[in-house]
Amino acid sequence: MARVVLADSSAIVAAISKRDEFHGWATLQFQALPSGILICDAVFSECCFLLQREALAMESFFRLLERGILIVGFSVHTHLSEVITLMRKYADVPMSFADACLVKMSELHRDCVVFTADSDFRTYRRHGRQAIPLIAL
Repeated sequence: MARVVLADSSAIVAAISKRDEFHGWATLQFQALPSGILICDAVFSECCFLLQREALAMESFFRLLERGILIVGFSVHTHLSEVITLMRKYADVPMSFADACLVKMSELHRDCVVFTADSDFRTYRRHGRQAIPLIAL
């Protein structure tokens, strides 16, 4: 797979946590992905929050980061106004900060795919009108 892969916390948590209802699906998908999956700070934070009560799962998440399988590869600082604009546009969904960052990342990486278990990504559009390529349920 030559595409850049962007990952949402929903898919990462599902792949790591055996308690997650989508664990089987996410694990199969994750195993087929290349190393160097890009995430943003907000996805990092969401994963930490969602995994905080599962010490082994949290440690697995940290190892994925330390081994370069997951890479924090986005700085909201340089794209803050665009991220805020996206959150305003999709306020009725509502769009999370992490989702807005991932949509912006998808605009920066033309040949990308977003790995997610979040159905809201079927609603979001990059560059205003383009569907975002997904690995999704």
